[in-house]
Amino acid sequence: MQKERLDRLVFADGAVGLDRRAHLDRRPTVDAEHFEHPDSTLPKIFISELHVNQLSENAQQIIDRCISELPSKAVTEDHFCYSGRHWNISYEEYQQLLQESEYAAWLCAFGFRPNHFTLLINALQSHRSVESVNTFLQEQGFELNQAGGLVKGSPDEFLEQSSTLAKPILVPFSDCNIEIPGCYYEFARRYPLANGPLYQGFVTTSADKIFESTDVHRSNG
Repeated sequence: MQKERLDRLVFADGAVGLDRRAHLDRRPTVDAEHFEHPDSTLPKIFISELHVNQLSENAQQIIDRCISELPSKAVTEDHFCYSGRHWNISYEEYQQLLQESEYAAWLCAFGFRPNHFTLLINALQSHRSVESVNTFLQEQGFELNQAGGLVKGSPDEFLEQSSTLAKPILVPFSDCNIEIPGCYYEFARRYPLANGPLYQGFVTTSADKIFESTDVHRSNG
């Protein structure tokens, strides 16, 4: 089994943001960048970033307060990318963010950790198609993301994807402990380009639908 990619979220803030970006069609705007190792068997890293300044003043204040509690030395530590939440946040504040941005609410609730992992179907021996993987997962009782269809993308786009719905995780808020959608798995089938190598890029319309795996209503419904 080959992990093809891990994805994490950040805010467009000087302390934790990205310097270079690619646009994803979401509101508020989310930009992203992916990084590849020369060894194609190692996972890609996909980092997406929310433009906080497009949120309401109240949402910006909640996020700014959270970031202000982040120790300055934390961003220099080797384990920062999976160091979790460095601030306190109430469930009420989470709900306020949720009204404007699922992305902002998730990141403030969980902090810095992978949002999801992607498995490369091409490397599997048991399944050769996205449809086969989906059928197997459903037979095992996993709920799948149906936004845009169970299979996102197509061979014509050189990439097909699907994903599970995020499993609820118990989160300790400052005013209560409650389950909210956490992390999930994505599955990708890549197709060869005309010159032979597998396509290594992303399809933004499919990525937008994959992000809905953490949607509160879909995960609870």
